[in-house]
Amino acid sequence: MSLTLALLLAGQAATVPPPPATPQTPAGDQAPEPANGRLGNQQQGGGDIVVTARRRAETIQTVPIAMSVIGGTALAETGAYNVSRLTQLQPTLQFYSTNPRNSAANIRGLGAPFGLTNDGIEQGVGIYVDQVYYSRIASATFDFTDTERIEVLRGPQGTLYGKNTTAGAINITTRKPSFTPEARIELTTGNYQFVQAKASVSGPLIPDKLAIRLSASVTERDGTIHNVVTGKDLNAQDNKSVRGQLYWKPTDTLDLALSGDYGQQNPNCCVQYYARTGATQRPLNRQYAALAAAQGYVVPSTNAFDRVTDVDTPLRAKQELGGVSLLGNLDLGASTITSVSAWRFWNWDPSNDRDFIGLPITTVSANPSQQTQYSQELRIASNGRHTLDYVLGAFYFYQTIDTQGLQVQRPAASAFLLNPTSAGGRNPATLNGLTARNTIGFKNTSAALFGKLTWNVSDRFQIAPGLRLNYDKKKGDYVSVVTNGSGTALTADQRGVLAPQSYQPDFDNWNLSGDITAAYTVTSDIHAYATYARSYKSGGINLSGLPLDGSNNPILSAATVKPEKVNHFELGLKTQFLDRRVTLNLAGFWTEISDYQATVTNGQLGVLRGYLANAGKVRTRGLEFDSAFRPTDRFSFYANGAYTDAKYVKFVDAPCPPELSGGTTATAGQTPSAPGTAGGISPQNCDISGQRLPGVSKWAFSYGAEYDLPATLAGLDGQLYLGYDGSYRSTFSSNPSRSAYTDINGYALSNFRLGFKTKDSWNVFGWLRNAFDENYYEVLALQSGSTGLIVGQPGDPRTYGLTVSRSF
Repeated sequence: MSLTLALLLAGQAATVPPPPATPQTPAGDQAPEPANGRLGNQQQGGGDIVVTARRRAETIQTVPIAMSVIGGTALAETGAYNVSRLTQLQPTLQFYSTNPRNSAANIRGLGAPFGLTNDGIEQGVGIYVDQVYYSRIASATFDFTDTERIEVLRGPQGTLYGKNTTAGAINITTRKPSFTPEARIELTTGNYQFVQAKASVSGPLIPDKLAIRLSASVTERDGTIHNVVTGKDLNAQDNKSVRGQLYWKPTDTLDLALSGDYGQQNPNCCVQYYARTGATQRPLNRQYAALAAAQGYVVPSTNAFDRVTDVDTPLRAKQELGGVSLLGNLDLGASTITSVSAWRFWNWDPSNDRDFIGLPITTVSANPSQQTQYSQELRIASNGRHTLDYVLGAFYFYQTIDTQGLQVQRPAASAFLLNPTSAGGRNPATLNGLTARNTIGFKNTSAALFGKLTWNVSDRFQIAPGLRLNYDKKKGDYVSVVTNGSGTALTADQRGVLAPQSYQPDFDNWNLSGDITAAYTVTSDIHAYATYARSYKSGGINLSGLPLDGSNNPILSAATVKPEKVNHFELGLKTQFLDRRVTLNLAGFWTEISDYQATVTNGQLGVLRGYLANAGKVRTRGLEFDSAFRPTDRFSFYANGAYTDAKYVKFVDAPCPPELSGGTTATAGQTPSAPGTAGGISPQNCDISGQRLPGVSKWAFSYGAEYDLPATLAGLDGQLYLGYDGSYRSTFSSNPSRSAYTDINGYALSNFRLGFKTKDSWNVFGWLRNAFDENYYEVLALQSGSTGLIVGQPGDPRTYGLTVSRSF
């Protein structure tokens, strides 16, 4: 069977015979896996993939939602073993991570502010694993473990999911316990000492009543960046995870699934380092070249793709994540009640070098955190298809986070962060030993009632309105104690870099949101829909410190952030033709957000963290297509693409790009130097209305093909296959305010695989990723203090290896 159609739909989803009516099984039930372990007769044009995006089993082509689905086999063969790698297969999905905590998942350019993570707000893209909401975006950096399929849903999903998701959802379904004994093992090795092992076993404990599944995953790889000072290789991988599930079916109408998981990462990670420099409007003696020369400092290489650095702080990105959940379904005949109860934790223990070079400027900048969350979801969904079908639910979520922040300045900080004309000037002793210890507490309570009604006006036409009533309450406590090591009072220079703060932000809000979708079946293979959604992303609180006034006191009015208000319009068309050998799905969308939650930068010299504020308005609009074509039983190809036009409609007090740092005026239409900048500016802010949103390319594509031939090897009948997967992203901005220095140029990646597989047993293939060794950045960022230094995080170089898997 070919892989490529799986990249559009699903690698191990279920199939149902034609015609593509809408099967509706109890919410939470798992669709049965096809006998061939991949796409069943979908490849021959005889069936449809079943998904549970709307909390009931439906064929993907009839679901009026823009979505893509990838199955477990497709994930394994393409090397998409975490969300970051999934972006190469999903053009509308963006994922950026400078370390696990500072990660962001966006869909269509929306979801999270671009920049450092702030615990006081929520993600606009929800991550769900077996219907459990994962509040920490850091979970997206873990490897997928024993995954059956991943559904990527685009657009607001708040009337179907427990936690509100205004930009989309990543819905992960793991393989469930089986009453038939089975086992899987997958071993991979590659260059950079890459080793990955995955295994699972499942079978009955009590026939037809109680089954168990155990699975584990380990990934290790040396780093791709060499530290010439310590001799260590950085940006390594070190992931371990285990999962256990018990499935109990005491009666024909009741089933319960108890799951537990634990994951740990502890790599030498994550480093950003010298990429380039750019001129600012500060005096030359306060820009990077002069500052470095005054210290007698030279970076190991000014070409980031030499992959060497000299950062002088040990790096650590240690995290633990795990939890327990109980999923229950009670079939009442006409409807099914589903309960999802969960407890989860996340522990974060980092070490970073926040000056990004080998000088002792900011040698410690870390925010160790401990999080726990409790969630309870209760739903009732109608079974079968009737004139009126429904899903009604209630959701409760409670989260606590405790953080112990630490920031330490060292001798070179004075030169880089202070004005030489200030009282402390560039005396190394002024900032040497300046330390901030931050104690941060956070409590987050959310509750909601939600529901979706589907009125089947006729066999072809349906109208589906949905409503959500949401309550959010967030309370925080932020205390920063700053000392200078001498026991004396802080000087003005010291307070300008690290100022003591203490505040207790508090936010609560009710909101009512909703959507309505009209769907029409033109023929059995052509489905059209139109959707309008009015959605809200909860307001929040700033938990990374507040901006300071002229006296270096926190501005308390900036402690809270208003909710985002979303208006979303979408048109879609899902089609199959030529005996279903061709699938072509189209979507057009227009989304406007008022009070957009954005990262801004304090005008205070030497500030090391941004904070959150509300931009006036943003807009994203675009067109998307997903297509797959299987002209013969041996050859298939796919192509997916997205055009996304995302911009700030109004943002008049944004942080300035580096080329305007230190300036006091700018003329209308000044360009970068300041692309799209208009109006007056100050050292603190700029009007960036009309600029593109960061992190999203205007054009993005994924494409590939696979060809196979029957073959017999070592007495085993199977298939030889050759596969290719490619992706392209055009230029995108890597700074909240677009800068000529932080635009990341467009790039294309190519991956190949060559292998042999048998039906439901062996799969052996060699793989080559980033085959042409493309040099590209994942992220570019600024050094603190507006010195003009731009640091980057290069993407992986060419990698290659061998994977062997066996199913029993």
